[in-house]
Amino acid sequence: MASRQRTGLPVVLSVAGHDPSSGAGVTADIKTIAAHGCYAVTCITALTVQSTQGVKRFETVDARVITECLEELAADFSIAAMRIGMLGSAEAARVAEAFIRRHKLGNEVLDPILKSSLGTELISGDGTRMLKQKLLPLAKVITPNIDEAGALTGLPVGNVEQMQAAAVELHKLGARNVIITGGHLDPPVDLLSLAEGKGIKLFTGKRVSGHSTHGTGCAFATALACNLALGRNLTDATKAAKEYVASAMKAAVPLGTGKGPLNHLATVATNPRRRRGDSEEGD
Repeated sequence: MASRQRTGLPVVLSVAGHDPSSGAGVTADIKTIAAHGCYAVTCITALTVQSTQGVKRFETVDARVITECLEELAADFSIAAMRIGMLGSAEAARVAEAFIRRHKLGNEVLDPILKSSLGTELISGDGTRMLKQKLLPLAKVITPNIDEAGALTGLPVGNVEQMQAAAVELHKLGARNVIITGGHLDPPVDLLSLAEGKGIKLFTGKRVSGHSTHGTGCAFATALACNLALGRNLTDATKAAKEYVASAMKAAVPLGTGKGPLNHLATVATNPRRRRGDSEEGD
């Protein structure tokens, strides 16, 4: 076994699908993790055919490959936090469950992705059952949006009162800490329900105009994992993740012909383009 690498950067693991348009999934997660000053390692669970126009179809990765990838990373890196996104299949959900039980990372963020924003199913029915019964109780925090909270609980979720009721039901299903994101509400509001009845906190924002909204849920969950990896408590991490997503939306530029991606790296200072004639040693 290779010795674990020690760096000054918290290592954040993204377990998710691959979005070729880089608005969501592992490639978007890499940008989000970099923007937080952390180091990204990834495990792809599914290959999707999609663009800003939506998801056309997907193929799941063999569960043995996912297992080997995760174990190789765990043997080599000290992982500070983990974001679980699209799983695609019950087999992938079983692998994620087994991995968490073996390694007990402590900062597991479960983003229960069930459908794309345009309604394409992104996990099988038995995969959803596996996620609810086995994975949901293991994560430190789950981050469903209002539609996902409704699908997981069977309850209508369209306002703050219904978000609270759904959070109670999710706790009954075994969830420890619950964040229900309500970015589509007006005003947008996220609800944090803490474990063991320690209280409910609301985070209200301002609506950001524009069509660059693809991958907001992935960005929020991954930013949350990064902030936990950086040592923030769940309340402060939730607030910081919400602010990050709002900033990335405000700084987005139109890309593609559908729902464009966020500007995940908006908070990162970039070097100005070199002027003609500029050179650096080694060029």
